[in-house]
Amino acid sequence: MPTQRQLAFDLSLSVQTVSRAYDKLVEAGKIVGEVGRGTFVRAASDDISMPFVSRKAAGRLLDMSILKPVLDHAHEEAMQKTLRALARSLPRAMMGGFRQDLRAGDSSSAVRRWLSLCGLDLQGMAVIPTNGSTSAMTVAMMTAAQPGDLIVSEDIGHHTLRPLARFLGVRLQGVTVDAGGICPEALERVCAKEPVKAVYLIPNGANPLAFTMTESRRAAVIEVARRHDLLIIENQSWGPLQDAPPPPMAAMAPERVLYFTSLTKCLMPGLRVGYLVVPDHLGASAGNRHMVTNWMATNMMTEIAGRWIEEGTAQTLLNRQQLALRDRADFAANVFRGLDMRTSPNGLHLWLPCHDTYEEAELVKSIRESGVAVANGASFAIGPPDRHPGLRVSIGGQSFPEFARGIRMIDARLRNRGRTE
Repeated sequence: MPTQRQLAFDLSLSVQTVSRAYDKLVEAGKIVGEVGRGTFVRAASDDISMPFVSRKAAGRLLDMSILKPVLDHAHEEAMQKTLRALARSLPRAMMGGFRQDLRAGDSSSAVRRWLSLCGLDLQGMAVIPTNGSTSAMTVAMMTAAQPGDLIVSEDIGHHTLRPLARFLGVRLQGVTVDAGGICPEALERVCAKEPVKAVYLIPNGANPLAFTMTESRRAAVIEVARRHDLLIIENQSWGPLQDAPPPPMAAMAPERVLYFTSLTKCLMPGLRVGYLVVPDHLGASAGNRHMVTNWMATNMMTEIAGRWIEEGTAQTLLNRQQLALRDRADFAANVFRGLDMRTSPNGLHLWLPCHDTYEEAELVKSIRESGVAVANGASFAIGPPDRHPGLRVSIGGQSFPEFARGIRMIDARLRNRGRTE
């Protein structure tokens, strides 16, 4: 793009007018400014780019770009045991069920038990089993807002939120975050400017920046939501991975929070089972939207999930996951000693801040040339991609030796960067 002064001269406009236009285009994610290099138009396909590498490329690289839990022999044995039991005695409902109760969670002890581990009591709330968090997230967005409505979120968050909002015809705006999550004052300012329908949040470690919102911060955000009558969409896709986290926002404000979680990230990627929890008065709306987009959660997956929860298998695998992720985070912290590394308790990833988007892109490229794929921070931006430059590194999904090799290779590239500067 031309400089603002040059464009103002070419169009016979004031520099202030052009500057405001550039600011609006940056906020909309259409252009990006880079210090010392100028302003550039972002690619048209940027809104659907994914932070992880393709399946073909992943075969040639050590893939630390996509979040996966740690898997070992215990997961294989648990699944084999359950499938053998199912083969011996197939539940008729699993084979022939075709209309799932939209309030199935209210009568399922397994679902209640799992959600209680996440800190939720289902009194006055409806539960919809889903095919993982992505399905639940889509239904929650469709329930909370209509086309044309404004939803706000942290200015760095889930990589599919931006394209999903566009496909649903919902406007999306990022709100400033700090080390503790979304800033209540910034949310207040946005709400004061124009009507906001809902705020989408990732309060428990799964955000790329790996922060966990404190209970007081959650209470302050809920106060803003109540004052402006906002719904809150709470993404706790990692389930109960964290040790003694603050209470879910759904427990603090059950009348206005649409909450979802799953077993996919904390137990097994192939176990695509999630739960969308909504206030009772939104139960029918959410159920109808789930029916037209997914019809129902897959019977076999929900049956396996229910058995694992009831038998204690889920708790056993969760405990193993927590220990494995804790060990990996400690290993990475030791390797990256002296560097800025951020992670969350038992988190699936770590965050390595960069100085700017140029350094971010160069490091992603350099690390990939060494044989390791990591995710660039710009892929998670809601709005301008230069607010939180950095690298997101998955610490699950690989054997420990492969994980350790990847961490050391990333460290080597980071140290080389420091020497060349």
